[in-house]
Order: sequence, then structure tokens, then C-alpha cells
Amino acid sequence: MYKYDDFDRTFVADRAQQFRDQVGRRLAGDLTEEQFKPLRLQNGLYLQLHAYMLRVAIPYGVLSSRQLRQLALIARKWDRGFGHFTTRQNIQFNWIKLDDAPDILDALASVDMHAIQTSGNCVRNVTADPYAGVANDEIEDPRIWAEVLRQWSTIHPEFTFLPRKFKIAITGAAEDRAAILFHDIGLKLVSGAKGAIGFRVFVGGGQGRTPYIAQELASFIPRNELLSYLEAIMRVYNMHGRRDNIYKARIKILVNALGIDEFRRQVESHWGELDKASINLPVAELSRITAQFSQGPLPKRENSDDAIKARRLRDRNFDRWFRTNVRPHRVTGYSTVNISFKKPGKIPGDATAEQMEVVAELAERFSFEEIRVTYQQNLALPSVAIADLMSVYDGLVVAQLETANTELITDIIACPGLDFCNLANARSIGIAQEIAQLFADPSIAEEIGPLRLNISGCINACGHHHVGNIGILGVDKKGTEHYQITLGGSPKDDAAIGEIVGPSFPAEQVPSAIRAIVATYLSQRISPSETFVVAYGRIGKDPFRSALYDAPKLSHTIDSALEVTHV
Repeated sequence: MYKYDDFDRTFVADRAQQFRDQVGRRLAGDLTEEQFKPLRLQNGLYLQLHAYMLRVAIPYGVLSSRQLRQLALIARKWDRGFGHFTTRQNIQFNWIKLDDAPDILDALASVDMHAIQTSGNCVRNVTADPYAGVANDEIEDPRIWAEVLRQWSTIHPEFTFLPRKFKIAITGAAEDRAAILFHDIGLKLVSGAKGAIGFRVFVGGGQGRTPYIAQELASFIPRNELLSYLEAIMRVYNMHGRRDNIYKARIKILVNALGIDEFRRQVESHWGELDKASINLPVAELSRITAQFSQGPLPKRENSDDAIKARRLRDRNFDRWFRTNVRPHRVTGYSTVNISFKKPGKIPGDATAEQMEVVAELAERFSFEEIRVTYQQNLALPSVAIADLMSVYDGLVVAQLETANTELITDIIACPGLDFCNLANARSIGIAQEIAQLFADPSIAEEIGPLRLNISGCINACGHHHVGNIGILGVDKKGTEHYQITLGGSPKDDAAIGEIVGPSFPAEQVPSAIRAIVATYLSQRISPSETFVVAYGRIGKDPFRSALYDAPKLSHTIDSALEVTHV
């Protein structure tokens, strides 16, 4: 992983000291809240319903054991003992006191972390495939370029005060695990002529009030010209993006208004006028950054297939965890382990200080001191020897982190909702907990198969409800919390925005509605291998709408639907 040098450390420490002075002036009354707000937002500090929330940057989701231990310390010392992992591969602390914020930034700086550009109208934390560098379907490690983009965009003088916040995601793999088609800019490493590596560039994706799937802007941009090309995109956006209407300020609105062809024409025109040599990354600098990510050959480990098979035969829970949470690795003898923070009944994405410390220790012992944050609000150990899987599992059991539900229905993505956020219309956490309890039996969740269920407490879509196979959006209906349900969304290569199935439901009816949707899917699928999103594409929303709004059919149960699939 990238290691800070003296320049990086000095920059972050100076920024923390600057913020300490700003907080001091606010507490002394020398700054009004109106004057202080843009300063705190530039350092990731939000004022929410009950307290300040601090959002900490985790660039492209990569953490060291040392850094995760420090986050645990912050949770214990300055919060209420936990942190919340977000869909931007960051972590939030929801109970921060203003006068503690400078000490927290100093604590972060001491382990090469910060909260810069986790808020505000700037380029936010660049996200990436959580399996970057270890995936067996990868062309090239995208972390290198995510780090290049982090350094390029940090306090960029032209792009610090954009019309609206700006999000970039990058992948180097055949499978899109970074949802690049729902970002302002999505980047995919691809092979070009004569084996050259470059980028396929997408633009104008996003969720929120007006969701769009990104459109292809360029089929191939050489690696060495990426920065100048992105600079051209940003300049067109900065020049034309709406600043008079916050709801129409994102680049997706501009791309849709101009049309992709005209937007491309303007980008290429600006690109041709740029002094590319002064913008594109020098070869020596790219080599320096690349060297930070080069890892020598992983040590060979003795074959453990027999031991794993024996444990799977005698331990049903381990067998299920092995099937759902362990992923292939590019190196024979290794795997990637997903750690779920979605135990039914718990708050999705929340991690206690103790749990963070357990994961940090497991990473030290079994994953070369490295952890990844996924946009599904979970963690992963990227490189675990297969011989060590049983030890890792046993360590997770101690911390109650052995939940075997990666990408299953209880692996729910949910924003904090009205319990914390002053923008929300409805609660997300309680609904997520109730739904997870419905499917708490892991055998049922596994029988249902891959199914993404996402919940947002408002139209800002921090819970990515638009791209859930089942999406739930909290809305305010005459002063009461209601929930609108969408079906058929997907954040992956088959990108789709969910369709509204019908009128919204009051909170108490949402679990029953989800039960009816799942039961309908189970009774309609051709075979257990037909996933929810594939089945929905085949049959459409009418069977689901009927099950939801035709009262006699609401008695259709999951158990009876499972019986149908096995006939």
C-alpha cells in the first residue's frame, strides 16, 4: 500500500494544525457558524441531528492494521465505541464534540490519515475495486491510479470549489466491483492495440434525486494521458455546471442536457488546447508510486485442502462461511476473506472498537497487515493463505464477525437515516434490522441466493437504493415515514436503475412487503441458479406488484415458495 513520505506527512500535519486554529476561533466566538461551516466541511466535519459527525478518508478503501487500530482508539476515546463504514469506503464517527475534533485530526495524522475532501464541492475520496491487486480477473492494479488521482485532486486549485461534489471510481478487473457506472467519472483499465493498457472512460453517472447510468465518453485513453483528459472533463464541468440550482448541479445533469456527443466534443476540444506535458504524470513519478504497491512473491504455503474439507464436513457454519465469504485470489494457495458487518439485528456497517481491533490483529497475523473497506460497508482481508482460513474464521467467531452473508439478502446496505442525518425523511437502521431478522436463518438467505437490498433514508441515496435489486427509499408522507420500493436495480456491469413498483408503504408494512417480494421471486424463478435480477428482467414487475397490492396474495410465504422451487 502507499506509504506517506515527509511531504505527505507535513502536508497533513499542517492541515490539522490549521483546523485546530479554526476550531479555536469558532469556540471563542470569533467565527460565526456561517463562516465556520465551509472550513469544517473541508475537513470532513458535519453538523448532524445530535452531534458533529466526522468522516475520515480511506483512499480507495485500503487500510493498514496500524490505521485500523487508531480508528478503534478514536471510536473508544472520542465517540461512543463504534464507527460506521460507508458506501464511499470511508468511516464516519457520529458523536464527535467540536472541541475534540482537532485532537482527532492529530491522531489521524499520526498514522498517515486525514479527513480532507470527504465533504464539500470537490473531488471526493476516489473509490476502487476492494479486491484490487489480488483479483484473479484483473488486467492491472487500479490502486496505483487511484493514488495518482488522489494526489492530483487533493486541493487542486481549479477543482476545490466545483458546482457540486464529484465522485470517481476505478476498476482494473473484468467484473465491475466498484459500481463505476454510477459515478461522475468511472474508469476501467482495458487492453488496447498491441497490448497497450489504457482507460475506458465513463461520465455522468449518479444516483440521488435524478439517477443516471454513466455513458461512455472514450473507449481508450492511454495511461500516460489520463490526467490531462480528466483535467479537460473537469474544466468543461467547472465552466458549464449549474451553480444556481443545487439539484441540477451534478455533472450528470450537464451531460444529459448537452448530450454525450456534444459533451465529448467540448472535452476533446479543451484536451487539445491543454499543455499536456505539464499535466500528465512524469514517468519517474509514476514509477515512484507504482513501487509503493509492488509486492514480492507471496510465500508458498503447504496444501491444506484435506484439512479444509474435513472442517467443512464437520462444521456446517464454517462450510457456509467458506462458500459465501471466501473469494478467489490471483495467487494459488491464497484467498480473499470478506468480513461482514451485517449480522442480523445489528446496524449495517457499524463496527465496534473491539471488532476493529480483532480485524487489525487478524490482518497482522494472516493478511500482511492490510485491510480493505468495501462499498457494501464491510471489510476484507485481501491475501489470506488457504491454510490459515480456519484460524481466521475462529478469530472472527470470537468477535461475532463470522456472519456468512456476503451479497445475500441480509448483507443490507443502509445509510444512517433519520436516526442521525438531518437530511433524512425516514429511518433506515430499524427497517434494515427488521428485514435482516426476517431472513436471519442463514440457510434461507443462502437458498434465496445473491440479492442486493439497499435502503436510503432520503432521495440523496446514500444507501444506493436505486441500484439495489430491491431498493427501499424513505419518504415523508404527510408527516409520517413511508417507504417506496424499487425493483431490478444493479450496480454492476448489467447496470440498471430500479423501477418503482407502486405506492409507498408505512414502516410497519415494509417487512411484510419484502417477504412478499422474495416469496414471489422464489415461486417464479426457473431454477435456484436464476438470480433475482435475472428473474426480474424476464418477468417484469407485474407479478411483484400483484403480490404487494392484491391482499389475498400477501399470504404467499417464503416457505411455500421454497417448496415450489424444489418440486
